[in-house]
Amino acid sequence: MAVLESIDHFIASLQLDEIPKKRKAQLQHLVDFIQNKVQEDSSIKLNFICTHNSRRSILTQVWAQTFAYYFKLKQFQSYSGGTEPTAVYSLVLKTLENIGFQVTLISSTKNPIYAIKFSQNEPAIVGFSKTYDHNFNPKSEFAAILTCSQADSSCPFIAGAEKRISITFEDPKSFDNTPQQSKKYFESNLQIATELFYVFSKINT
Repeated sequence: MAVLESIDHFIASLQLDEIPKKRKAQLQHLVDFIQNKVQEDSSIKLNFICTHNSRRSILTQVWAQTFAYYFKLKQFQSYSGGTEPTAVYSLVLKTLENIGFQVTLISSTKNPIYAIKFSQNEPAIVGFSKTYDHNFNPKSEFAAILTCSQADSSCPFIAGAEKRISITFEDPKSFDNTPQQSKKYFESNLQIATELFYVFSKINT
């Protein structure tokens, strides 16, 4: 089975040659972690961490799970967390919906829980803001992927992580409530999707 058709079209439009060499060197650490797990026939767990677990860490979680399925990686699960949980920002969900992800509200609270689907027959990704060590997330044998510099500096030690990898992205939050807001969220999502596609495309299965 495939990803949803509109998501497939978006993936086909990604331009990997726009990723700078210096950035590819950073991404190689994640490639190596995943590749080693594949060679060991071990489960692969990635926990994407940002301060509020509301924007970049959610987008990276969603795209990592989508590309793991797209490239037929087995025993893979992506997670996300933060240091100060808040709520998934609405424009993050809107940006994903505009690409073709199916987003359903599961629980309506101050910190809503969403089901995010990338394929008709695969389980939905569960998206909500939480701490990186929340019970929903793995306690050991995972890679901690720091997606923002603030989380990177405020988390000098992440218990249970096999590997700590810093792959930071600019925060689109700085454009909230400006005329550029939607454009900047799309660009942030585009960068994350492009770079994670590059990572997963390098894995030999």
